[in-house]
Amino acid sequence: MTRSYCLSYLTLELSPPETITLAARSGYQSAGVRLMPALPGGQAFPMWKDAAMLRETERAIADTGVSIHDIEIACIDGETRVDHWLPMLETAGRLKARTVIAAGLDKDEGRLTDTFAALCEAARPFGLSINLEFTPWAPLNSAAAALRVVTAADQPNGEVLIDTIHVARSATTLDDLQGIPASRMSYLQICDCPARPAESLEDLLFTARQERLLPGEGGADLAGIVGALPADLIVSVEIPSHRRIADMGHAAWAELCLAESRRAMADFDAGRQP
Repeated sequence: MTRSYCLSYLTLELSPPETITLAARSGYQSAGVRLMPALPGGQAFPMWKDAAMLRETERAIADTGVSIHDIEIACIDGETRVDHWLPMLETAGRLKARTVIAAGLDKDEGRLTDTFAALCEAARPFGLSINLEFTPWAPLNSAAAALRVVTAADQPNGEVLIDTIHVARSATTLDDLQGIPASRMSYLQICDCPARPAESLEDLLFTARQERLLPGEGGADLAGIVGALPADLIVSVEIPSHRRIADMGHAAWAELCLAESRRAMADFDAGRQP
């Protein structure tokens, strides 16, 4: 089995053209880009407002053959409506991206479900799926909760996104992962994290956003997580490490992340039960 690998935006936090160029040099098949911020005032590249960067991104895709896999991020917070995300969806469609990531930040699960369903409907004309991500610090904080929302929304392009660090640091079990229909998943995000539980919310966020570990360096049950998921998922390498990028540079870090992710995934796949 040949896995396809995506260089996640968060690993390098560079502009779309830079991310695509480094993904190609390092051997990734696709890349992720952030068009809308994950936090108020956070970094993003809204290319519908920057025609020059959009053209540069399209040239990078054409020149390298690296496609755009995922677009970040639609933060479903209970207040933002689908119209707000339409420019991102239109741009994602123009770039021929595969999916858009959504974050479940609304405490009202019924309203979250309705907004997610509307977002899926708006994304469908652009050939996009919507991947709903859970995080242990958000209202949507487990794979079971994410599946509940995606199932209730009942949209053909609605999917559950599994990030190994969020599985390791939430109440999600391997049985929860095995209970997600294969039709509701298309990729996973891989990284490792310290074996010790986070001591505080600040510690939890710091590790997730700035200092993740390479597969095998930490204590997450990556073999169990990967083994509980379908064998044909695309692998998004999402391993931010501000410290190591400062030491070795973006290009070397992208290459090391891919090499270690490939090594780990080959071991996990070889160990799957027939």
